[in-house]
Amino acid sequence: MSVDALSDVPRDNTITPWPQVLCLSLLTFLLVGLEFLPVSLLTPIARDLAITEGQAGLAITVSGFLAVMTSLFGNGLLASIDRKWAVLIYTAILTVSSLIVAIAPNFATFLIGRGLVGVAIGGFWSLSTAILARIAAPSELPKAIALLQGGTAFAIVIAPPIGSFLGGMIGWRGAFLVTVSIGLAALAWQMVVLPRLPATETVSTGKMFGLLRNRTFLVGMAAICLVFMGMNALSIYLRPFLEGVTGVGLNSLSLMLLGVGLGGLAGTSLIGFVLRRHLAAALIGMPAVVAMIALLLIGLGASPWATAVLLVLWGFFSTPVPVAWNTWMAKLVPHELQAAGGLQVALIQLSIAGGAFAGGILFDAAGWWSTFLLAAVLLSGSAALGAVASRRI
Repeated sequence: MSVDALSDVPRDNTITPWPQVLCLSLLTFLLVGLEFLPVSLLTPIARDLAITEGQAGLAITVSGFLAVMTSLFGNGLLASIDRKWAVLIYTAILTVSSLIVAIAPNFATFLIGRGLVGVAIGGFWSLSTAILARIAAPSELPKAIALLQGGTAFAIVIAPPIGSFLGGMIGWRGAFLVTVSIGLAALAWQMVVLPRLPATETVSTGKMFGLLRNRTFLVGMAAICLVFMGMNALSIYLRPFLEGVTGVGLNSLSLMLLGVGLGGLAGTSLIGFVLRRHLAAALIGMPAVVAMIALLLIGLGASPWATAVLLVLWGFFSTPVPVAWNTWMAKLVPHELQAAGGLQVALIQLSIAGGAFAGGILFDAAGWWSTFLLAAVLLSGSAALGAVASRRI
């Protein structure tokens, strides 16, 4: 029997094929890295395209909007396509996006390229848990999800400084061209190692929202919304807090933000082992601890050393949150993961935007402390809902 024929045979999921999971982790690294790469390159992008930095920042808004649309409607268009080919399509879209951005002669073309990033983000993330559930051994699914999210954590750590470095060395266009080569390498790796995964689930927007009739699922989705709103209400405004309250310079600021990323990488590396036996404790404990950290930052924010330690802990406990909720979702609706994943991704993207908006309004109206207090309240609410959602798992 040929290798291709073997790939069509249903697998006995007793051993997890880690090279397959690792190649998907490279894709998440590329997705997250490209989503936020313009943040470290806004000034040269704006100067080169003759626009304001605020207009350049729209690149992130556009990608987020299209991520929501794709997570809700995109995979319905690919319902009959082998999941391997769906991953390849989204990776190709991501690679083409980088190429379009790198050669963009004007702002409109630049936004088209950035919009394609959102298509890839919404499409792949809504499929990711369902794909992992099919290729990983059930007992090792939390570890597989953690490895996948490790690509996200790693991108958060190195993408901003690498983006700034490459922008200074070869220009912002050159930085995006580098990601084209990474995308092509990811495509080649996926072609070799990913098995055929025939579509087994019909996804529609109606089916996604129909899941909300499950009370436990509804409560879990509400908890996910609150935790992402809370985390982003605070984290998006960390820089002005560190500069204006903690009073750190650029070098110390960079080190503190690096500490957040390194803490997140450590937390994501360990969470897979914790979730095997303590999923409920993680769903409740992580947002509760992060809420406490937000309150401690209000009281200790003027101390650089205390703030630095708290930010490492913030990264350690906040970054693994998606791993815990994806594991919960895989246990609650194991046969509807594509529909659940599409709805989850849409809600997360909307929650990120909602947290940033509400945090910004409070930051300007009442001061930085009100944004941090809002984060603590939202995160505490997520912990409470997590206690309810975890009862039937």
